Amino acid sequence: MNCWGGWLLCMTVRPADWQKPSMTEPASDRPPRRPRYRGKNPRHFHEKYKEHQPDRYAADVAKVLASGKTPAGMHRPVLLNEILACLAPKPGDVVLDCTLGYGGHARELLAAIQPGGKLLCTDVDPVEIARTEARLRGLGYPDDSLIVRRMNFAGVVKFIEAESPGGVDVMLADLGVSSMQIDDPARGFSFKFDGPLDMRMNPGRGTSAAALLAQLDEDSLARILSENADEPHPLEMAQQILLAQSHDPITTTRALVDVVSAAYDRYPRQFAGSSEVGVRRVFQALRIAVNDELGALSALLRNIAYCLKPGGRLAILTFHSGEDRRVKLAFKEGLQSGIYSSISEEVIRASPEEQRANPRSCSAKLRFAIRAFEPDLDIGD
Repeated sequence: MNCWGGWLLCMTVRPADWQKPSMTEPASDRPPRRPRYRGKNPRHFHEKYKEHQPDRYAADVAKVLASGKTPAGMHRPVLLNEILACLAPKPGDVVLDCTLGYGGHARELLAAIQPGGKLLCTDVDPVEIARTEARLRGLGYPDDSLIVRRMNFAGVVKFIEAESPGGVDVMLADLGVSSMQIDDPARGFSFKFDGPLDMRMNPGRGTSAAALLAQLDEDSLARILSENADEPHPLEMAQQILLAQSHDPITTTRALVDVVSAAYDRYPRQFAGSSEVGVRRVFQALRIAVNDELGALSALLRNIAYCLKPGGRLAILTFHSGEDRRVKLAFKEGLQSGIYSSISEEVIRASPEEQRANPRSCSAKLRFAIRAFEPDLDIGD
């Protein structure tokens, strides 16, 4: 074949034929290349692949922890030692963790009640509960020592009636939002990065924060800001938010941050102080309203004492004044009525060392109560 014939043959072959692998070539086992990020270090939640794999990159995760930060996708349990001291779990106990989250408290409680103990766990977040259960089961304890159910506080009484009819020895409720929820922009809890204005603990149910803002009038929003976050100027802030909402629907976290920050810039005398503090208050107030957190807490406090065995211990960890006021009042009324034999006289706070190592512990308040000894216990009365 002359050179012209070879050139014509090449021209009849399609480019795709050159790239098509041979049927006899083995498929590559190489994992897909991870997406690249700008700059030397990852900045966004989903880019921090090492922090999402603590077992593989333990040294890198240790550096993040040592710097006082929480690695992406993880949560550091708050007041862990103080909670264990208050609850004093022992082998054979039945324990209820009402807010499983990342499982930091649950891990230590599960270890403390072995052998023979049982840990009952509930959480409303469908995204994290399966991951946490898998981590806890990977510790190697007997399968029947851990029971996990997805539910909110309203289902706790029936859960205990089914799994431990005589009540539980120890109960914990950590009312804080987990770091992996706050840090993931897709969940809409964080004002640090842009994302959908969602804030639902269960993304598959309920009304998002964006949809809630579209429904509220000034008085309703002002009441939410006042009751849920102690906003000093609730009506004025509500007016600014809904004015912006009327011009352009607020559907992202960045848009809400911009609206609140603009109010501080436009009216410095009225909105004194740091705009970031104001943003935090607005986000907190909306999150509590979206998930009806105070309503759920009130329902839990009505029945929680009757879920404890005589002498059983209860600890509740709160992170803002609205929660703490309700817990303090419920414990005080329980002591006066004889339901509790003892309650914490003062609120327990994180030590200065813990606050430096984990800044998210700064607002935490811990209170505990002990169920009075009575001959009969009727759960749910």
